[in-house]
Amino acid sequence: MKHIVMALCLLAGPVFTVLAQDTTSKALTMAEYEKAKNFSPADLDKDSYVKFENTYILDRNDFGKPYFITGDDGLKKRIDLYKLIRKEGRIEIGTVIFYTTETGHRYMACLPGFRADGKIWEKYFEDIHAIDKVEKNFVLKLSYVLSKELGFQLYRAGAAGGSSGREREAGTYGNDICFPGNTVVTMADGKTRLLSDVRAGDAIVTVDPVTSQATTVTVKELTVHDAKNYVITRVLLVCALGEGREIRLSSRILQATPNHPILTAEGEKKMGELSVGDKVTSPEGTFTVWNKEESAGGVQKVYNIVAAGGSTYIMDGVTVLQKSLKN
Repeated sequence: MKHIVMALCLLAGPVFTVLAQDTTSKALTMAEYEKAKNFSPADLDKDSYVKFENTYILDRNDFGKPYFITGDDGLKKRIDLYKLIRKEGRIEIGTVIFYTTETGHRYMACLPGFRADGKIWEKYFEDIHAIDKVEKNFVLKLSYVLSKELGFQLYRAGAAGGSSGREREAGTYGNDICFPGNTVVTMADGKTRLLSDVRAGDAIVTVDPVTSQATTVTVKELTVHDAKNYVITRVLLVCALGEGREIRLSSRILQATPNHPILTAEGEKKMGELSVGDKVTSPEGTFTVWNKEESAGGVQKVYNIVAAGGSTYIMDGVTVLQKSLKN
């Protein structure tokens, strides 16, 4: 479920880059949003420009060829993007998305333009979440494509200077270098365990940063810090293999206090210092930081492992550093 929630948050980013769509105040209406659900090209391979009711146009020429994404399940999905244009005045009011499964089943979503009413945006998120319930990882894969196609970096730059009208909840910054208790630790037998359930004497995996060789070490102590409303850094990590529009997608979500060290391609960094585009190591390969957010995580205890050897351990499938290599 946390993957779905995080992907929904990510998806809220790139979609706002469609600011250029609404060059006038004539934004997508709720009636048009519902009507667009019935607009579908007969042949996605051939129909790049299609008129409906002599009032609306679907045009994919600026988006080009479809994306093909293969997930961890080995199943291949196709995603086609079309501009939704109101013919009168040639006003772009949204983006229509067609998501075709390996069995040929087609899902459709209509991404509103930037100036659409908030109720339409709420309806859009309800609709894609409903699809996600029956089509596994729909939101994650759609989010990846929209981020890549519509310019996630542009959104972040724009959003940084904006204001949502809400103050973020204050969280506790401190010297504690830890993880939430629901973080998953890789054990020596290949199984995983919640961090809060790890005990002294347990054997866990450590990976040599130079050789990438995995060995086992013994836990000396599980440090437990008092329950506070700690600030937590959350990063969405994506590994996309393949070239062009043939993509195999895998993802991880890692959470920790902002000052916990982690291995990157550029060396050691703190979680709070990570930037979008940074490369993070994992036993499965190199993952890219696709999104990062930092906010109060709610009142909770946080934990950290002190091991008898090695400099790393594996948290949520990602190689992280022990907080002190002297331990």
